[in-house]
Amino acid sequence: MQGSLVRVLALHHHNMGPSVENSILVIGRTGQLARALYNKLDGKAIFLDRTALDLSERERVIQMKLSQYRDVTGVILAAAYTAVDNAEEEREVITAVNANAPAAIAAWCAEANIPLIHISTDYVFSGDQDQPYKCDDPVDPINAYGDSKWRGEKRILESAATAAILRTSWVFDGSGTNFLTTMLRLAKDRPEIKIVADQFGRPTYAGHLAEAAILTLEGLKAGRVQSGIYHVSGGGEVCSWADFAEAIFE
Repeated sequence: MQGSLVRVLALHHHNMGPSVENSILVIGRTGQLARALYNKLDGKAIFLDRTALDLSERERVIQMKLSQYRDVTGVILAAAYTAVDNAEEEREVITAVNANAPAAIAAWCAEANIPLIHISTDYVFSGDQDQPYKCDDPVDPINAYGDSKWRGEKRILESAATAAILRTSWVFDGSGTNFLTTMLRLAKDRPEIKIVADQFGRPTYAGHLAEAAILTLEGLKAGRVQSGIYHVSGGGEVCSWADFAEAIFE
């Protein structure tokens, strides 16, 4: 079942705190989204880094390690293999982390009757379309990374889990390794920076994506949100990477 388009930047009221109660399990700790979730759920969630749960391990090992968290009220899978440039050479690892691990987590959530939020990507599409992609548009992964994320989506949808898949795009914050921080770093050393102007998307602030994940989890638990795929991105007009760079420098 497909979801509707969600625009995260509509959630601009920064004083709103998450109303999800205690014991959310967040898989991931160091990425942009995980850090944003930590800021919003500190004291209300358990965070598992790679030392606690290695997503490259076999599916039954992942499920065995999750068995001690059966009392949590929801799971947010905020970790993934995201080294896009290395994905072609590391297909075995990327398949394990981005496809097999989500399947194992979804199967465990289904068995334990725990709702799941999974973060996916616009890379499941080719990018050749001249208009925004809808949730039910046919996938055509742009590369090995996108293919692995689509396989993870497919296996979650095939599971019996109550799960929402949030596809997002161009995620950034002020401290991680992302387009915004890269532009600021390069601007210190270079008088001119050339940025492509023929690739378009919507930048998505990690803090807004975290709010969307929390609200979607609330909706799943209350029955207001159905299992399926949702597109979650920043609002406003579509922009190019060059447009985004200009906004950063301004």
